[in-house]
Amino acid sequence: MGKVTLEPQILAHARTDSGVAFQLRRDPPGLLDVPGLENVLVSIHVGVPSEMSCRRGGKQYRGKAVHGDIDIIPAQTPSRWEMHDQNDMSLLLSLPASFLQRVASESGVDPGRVEVLNRFQVRDGALENLSWAIKHEIEIGGPSGRLYLDGLTLAFVSRLLARHSSAREKFEETSDRLQGNRLKRVLSLIEEEISTDLSLAQIAQVAGVSTTHLQTLFHNAMGLSVRQYVIRRRVERAKALVLRDHMSLADIADAVGFSDQSHMARHMRRVLNVTPRELRSCNQAV
Repeated sequence: MGKVTLEPQILAHARTDSGVAFQLRRDPPGLLDVPGLENVLVSIHVGVPSEMSCRRGGKQYRGKAVHGDIDIIPAQTPSRWEMHDQNDMSLLLSLPASFLQRVASESGVDPGRVEVLNRFQVRDGALENLSWAIKHEIEIGGPSGRLYLDGLTLAFVSRLLARHSSAREKFEETSDRLQGNRLKRVLSLIEEEISTDLSLAQIAQVAGVSTTHLQTLFHNAMGLSVRQYVIRRRVERAKALVLRDHMSLADIADAVGFSDQSHMARHMRRVLNVTPRELRSCNQAV
């Protein structure tokens, strides 16, 4: 029998007046064929690592997507995806050519000479931070109004054109930057060892730098300290497990690397403004 193709689960969605569409979606295991579209698609992986492969633009890609990995699919580029597990969850942005051209023109770039580049599982700290703000806004129903989402979208597309299009020459990874494969190795280690008592020395070894240098490079790349990023990822992992409602809070705390249940509750309240018990109670009441 062939592989079964199933429909994605759309968890949240929104659209701006300029035609930019957002989806927070979960794709099941199996195949997904996407025809060549008029819009540029950008997908940011959310949550736990997921194994996937993709054929597009005459190339075959395969890799483990970790939280924050970015795929950029140029317009008129058909793609065939295969999700190899149940962990694929992403924020998808659909960007009309007219909007990209307007942003390019307003930035002083000839829109007729800008080509968005094909990217598979790349890292960009600025795009990630904008993505998390967009994700949060559409998840809670857009209470900040159209201007806020429009501003985030404009900043996102400006960064996309500046860093991931023919408007910027390709630059090589240098020792004073934590980016590309080096950054991905660091973030993969954090995801894989999230339940353990990770040390800066372990992370620095993967990055190939000293622990002191790591702190500066990581903050420059991600906008957060190593400790802040690890805590945020633990909180997000814990939130997902709490909402599944099949594990005790003590087991969840252990599974995501908090020292105990109260430690987890303290950080969840600080990051999410809600305790694990409150989050579970609200979910059960829905």
